[in-house]
Amino acid sequence: MNTEKPHIASAFDRDLETIQALVVRMGGMVERAIADAATALETFDDELAEDVRRRDREIDALDAQVNEEAARLIALRAPAATDLRLVLTVIKISAALERVGDYAKNMAKRSHVLATLPVIDGAGMALRRMAMTVDRMLKDALDSYIQRDAVLANDVRDRDLEVDQMYNALFREFLTYMMEDARNITPCMHLHFIAKNIERMGDHATAIAEQVIYLVTGTLPGEARPKSDGVVRTAETQAEG
Repeated sequence: MNTEKPHIASAFDRDLETIQALVVRMGGMVERAIADAATALETFDDELAEDVRRRDREIDALDAQVNEEAARLIALRAPAATDLRLVLTVIKISAALERVGDYAKNMAKRSHVLATLPVIDGAGMALRRMAMTVDRMLKDALDSYIQRDAVLANDVRDRDLEVDQMYNALFREFLTYMMEDARNITPCMHLHFIAKNIERMGDHATAIAEQVIYLVTGTLPGEARPKSDGVVRTAETQAEG
């Protein structure tokens, strides 16, 4: 009896390490997708954009694998309490990463279209700056998970406000361009949807950080995270297309 318990615990730990390795790999791929999609957008690099779109299939496959391995782990090991919370957290983090990968793919899709439209000065650089802010949030959120660092996770959560502010500022700027010249309407609409995609990436990075807080403390943050006053929250469903 005494020798069996360590054996079961060891098997659970090994299985969990395998799943966590998949999530870490997935996180690295998503971080790269954000950076490459932003670069493709700024430089109108069709080849790089296509590469981002192609790699999204690998991210989706990893998410499916995480879910399969997690389901198998729950079925075979029947984890309870803290162990079960850890497995469920991994599943939620994987799902958030998959969604961020989708948003990066959506950015890449629009870069080809934007290359054929009037250029909005500074838009590509501003969106890339916003994307890099989210990329750093995501990296820190994943680091907080690996290190079980609730303080770092809370810092990521607070930084979501900066992303919201960047999004609101860009929306107002695009609106100004559209009012000044009707020819700017189509490119600015595409740019706005991209900005909204990036803002949603920030929300998912924040959700990962909140899962880390839950994992470490046993409770989700009680207060709503700070959000900048939204300008066009109704555009969210359109931006996810």
